Order: sequence, then structure tokens, then C-alpha cells
Amino acid sequence: MGRNLQTGDRLRPVDLAREQGLSTQAIRNYEEAGILPAAGRTPHGYRTYTPLHAGALRAFLALVPGHGHQTATSIMRAVNEGAAEEAFRLIDESHAQLLDDRLTLQAVESALRDLEPGAASEPAAVCGPGGTFIGPLAGELGIRPATLRKWERAGLVRPRRDPLTGYRVYDEADVRDARLAHQLRRGGHLLGQIAPLIAQVRAAGGLEPLEAALYDWRGRLSARGRAMLTGAAELEAYLRERG
Repeated sequence: MGRNLQTGDRLRPVDLAREQGLSTQAIRNYEEAGILPAAGRTPHGYRTYTPLHAGALRAFLALVPGHGHQTATSIMRAVNEGAAEEAFRLIDESHAQLLDDRLTLQAVESALRDLEPGAASEPAAVCGPGGTFIGPLAGELGIRPATLRKWERAGLVRPRRDPLTGYRVYDEADVRDARLAHQLRRGGHLLGQIAPLIAQVRAAGGLEPLEAALYDWRGRLSARGRAMLTGAAELEAYLRERG
């Protein structure tokens, strides 16, 4: 977006809104959320903004694609409250999450290689001779047992039932499917998108859809990384304006 704001230090809500293609109500909402510093007021009670507010708005909108709306809001609120160290911590957490997602992607790709014909597969560490129960598997994945039950209803995992206890028992293939489902969910895929991928994995020989999903995931991670750079540049400019 261009920075064609009216000359002078006093800006109206509409000036900020037009620059970014927003509504004046959005500008007021951003101020109330702490994304923008508090506006000045005219003798008649109208809000007035400055180029500093315009810089805050640019920084926030640049942060959103890389960090998400909630984290971008928290970053801007921290900066505007004078808590720059808290803002930096939030940014570090986002970068750590992006790195974790990259490592997760690598794990999925490794799992895919293990599923290729002729590849040797190692038994799941969590899976004993008779399989594993829902609690240990959920614990290994860092999810709730209710999530595994939801995945079962969606067809992502197909545990058998212990004939004596009625408990769900996950064998090695179920653990593999659960891990793939977990990793693909981390990548932003919906259950309805994951189900056919896992079905193809089970069919042994239909891995192309999973390859396409991983290609798309890699692209989105790269886009997030680049968006973080853009957000950092705008935030640095805003910090300089604040002095």
C-alpha cells in the first residue's frame, strides 16, 4: 500500500482507513484493542491520529500474515504499553513455532519415505506386542484421547477392540496413521482432507496425494517465513518512530 496520507501531523480515522483499504470502524476497533496508541481528541470529541498511528497500523497489518491476528495484536499491544521485551518474546515464540512446524514437515516426509515400497519400517516405540491403548498414544502425540476418538469417527484411525475389556487397541499401522494425521493437522489440513490421504497410504501405492499436500505445506511455511521478515521490517520502522 502507498503512504499517501494527507500532509501535516493530524490525521482523521478515514485517512488511516483509506490507506489500507479498511473501514473507519476497523480503525476504532484496532485502537480499542491496543493495536494503535490512544488517539487524540478535538475539542468536539473527534478522534485524531498522527503518522505514528499510521506506522502502528502498517506494522500490525504486516505482522498478521506471519504471526496470526492474535499474536500480532499481542505484539502491538506490548509495544504500545512500553513492554518491548514482551513483544520480542512473542516474536521469538512465533519463530520457534515455525521451526517446529518445519521439523514436523520433515518428520512427515520421513514417514512418507518409510511408506515407499521396499522401505524398512521400524516398529512404533509406543506399540507393544499386543498394541497400545488410547491413553499412551494420546500422550505420545500430545493430544487428548477425545481427539483420537474424533479421528476414529472420521476414519483416520481404525483401532480394534480388546475382546475382554472393550478398550481400543492401536496396532503399529494405527500408530503410523495417527502420527500422520497429527502431523498433517499441524500443517493446517482438515480432517476431510486427511482421510483420503491416509486411505491412499493404507492402499500402498497411492502416495501422490500426500506428496502434493507436503508440497503445498512447504510453500505455506516459506510464505510464513517471508511474511515474518516483512512484519519485522515494519515493526522496526514503527519502533524507530516511537523513539
